[in-house]
Amino acid sequence: MSRRFLLTFFFGVTGAALLIVARAVNSVADATARRNTPASQTSTTLSPAQGPADLVLTNAKIETMDDAHAWAGALAIRGESIVAVSSITRDTEDLQKASTVDAPEIKPWLGAKTRVIDLRGAFVMPGFNDAHVHIGQSALNKLAIDFTGVQSLAEFQQRIRENIKDRAPGEWITGFGWDQTLWPGRRDPTREDLDAVSSTLPMFFSRVDGHVAIANSLALKIAGVTQDTADPARGHIVRDPQTSQPTGLLQEDGAKNLVFSKMAAPSSAERRRGIELVLADAARNGITSLQDCSYLEISRDVSFSKENLLIYQQLRREGKLTARITEWLDFTLPVATLEALRKEWGSTDPWLKTGALKAFLDGSLGSRTAALLAPYSDAPGTSGLLHLDAAKLALMAIARDRAGFQLAFHAIGDRANRVALDTFAAVVAANGPRDRRDRVEHAQIVAPEDFARYGSLDIIASMQPSHLLDDERWATGRLGPERSRGAYAWRTMEQNNARLAFGTDHPVEPLNPLRGIYACVTRELPQGSASWQPQESLPIKDCLRAYTTGSAYAEFEEKRKGTIAPGMLADLVVYAVDLNQIPARDLLTTKVKMSVAGGRIAYQAPDPGPLR
Repeated sequence: MSRRFLLTFFFGVTGAALLIVARAVNSVADATARRNTPASQTSTTLSPAQGPADLVLTNAKIETMDDAHAWAGALAIRGESIVAVSSITRDTEDLQKASTVDAPEIKPWLGAKTRVIDLRGAFVMPGFNDAHVHIGQSALNKLAIDFTGVQSLAEFQQRIRENIKDRAPGEWITGFGWDQTLWPGRRDPTREDLDAVSSTLPMFFSRVDGHVAIANSLALKIAGVTQDTADPARGHIVRDPQTSQPTGLLQEDGAKNLVFSKMAAPSSAERRRGIELVLADAARNGITSLQDCSYLEISRDVSFSKENLLIYQQLRREGKLTARITEWLDFTLPVATLEALRKEWGSTDPWLKTGALKAFLDGSLGSRTAALLAPYSDAPGTSGLLHLDAAKLALMAIARDRAGFQLAFHAIGDRANRVALDTFAAVVAANGPRDRRDRVEHAQIVAPEDFARYGSLDIIASMQPSHLLDDERWATGRLGPERSRGAYAWRTMEQNNARLAFGTDHPVEPLNPLRGIYACVTRELPQGSASWQPQESLPIKDCLRAYTTGSAYAEFEEKRKGTIAPGMLADLVVYAVDLNQIPARDLLTTKVKMSVAGGRIAYQAPDPGPLR
């Protein structure tokens, strides 16, 4: 009896089940997906004689992401690890038996105190691993005005009015998430627009991409930003072309810091509250690992953002982390400082450790600060901003690689991507081959001739597919039709043997991974649209792999995360429906029923439905 028949029987002979088979057969990158997936981590040291399981999940459709054993019906967890996974093998009887406590792999692990949960057909997969987030900034946003989805300048102003009613004179008002491309006319806000709401409260509001902010006149005055203020390094003060006065728009960190540095930092208690809210949001969305960039907050000040890491450490000691955090460090710091930070914070703890070194090479496409090889199609006077000199970047990268650090470069425009690839090539030439797993964060616009270099240099394309759900409304206008073919090119990356790792760039995008999976599969706007560059969509299995096994590989964790197999960490997400079978549009509304991190239930829906 064929494997395909067994899977079809297991899920029921329905059109949806056949769709799963079709997607599996039609995957253009099956070989790439397989090399991104580790073999089962079965260990001879796992034995029921060492103690029974703490938790057993039965009657489930378990997608293991393990090619050696793709589907299962039950699993057992002891402590923080998976100790047993049932097998789907030869015949109908085995298929049914594999989902119960009587499965031969599961039964020996039962004990008097083992908790057994019958999932009644629910879908289980490895917990999502968000390969690119900003927890610290997300936490601050929880304390600020949320402008996400605001549809006009008038609504933007009204939301400010609603949030300043009881504020004391001089109190800083902060916010995030505005996007002028959603507004009629798409005009950027100005300081005068904010002054019309209040001239006694300093205001500072970050755009949705985090690369631009708008400040009112009082905030500019406090910061000493005037007509005569020169552009700082790595930043640009936007000016009125007729008067040369600052409009209030500040592009990139160097300019934003002029104002941000004058604001009082939130208290430790406020930070912790914000971080706890972000972690709760992650658990609700089935995210069990977060690759975080909190050493690169707007202040660019390690002592400022170190407070976030101290809070993560406190939560770790208290056993209250509900997601594993890999913290990136600031590439621009001296090598000796980076080595000291790595030693101080460690690089092996499964819950909290340091990881790659992050550097910004350019800005964002939405703000036209992404560095392009040719001018913007809708703004021929600019090609964006490159933050670091290429020659200096290469020397710094060689030194940091020699000290054993993984490198992660923010590169959105095709010029920035080329500089990143040139730098990685220079590192290999200088220091020789090793398992580096260097990364390009975003990799949104890539020149056609550069895709092959991702594969040949074994560079990880750490991408955020949900960006497409906003950007496709205006990306063709920014890039023109030819460059658009190299935009958000997931399939081309796979065809060139690049490894994909998916994330959200939260708070730029919501944490929900299924928005990214929807974008990866359809490349359509949530409200409905023709698929944008549909040749770059991927089968759902490949999209899920990039968000689990791919993200684990990107942080050197594929031997303990990203698959469901004995010996792997017990990080799981449960849905009432099989994500492979539902219409793609339903991904946008499907909710998590339960998430498990380190063997503990981190989230359970208020109405768990079939769970008991």
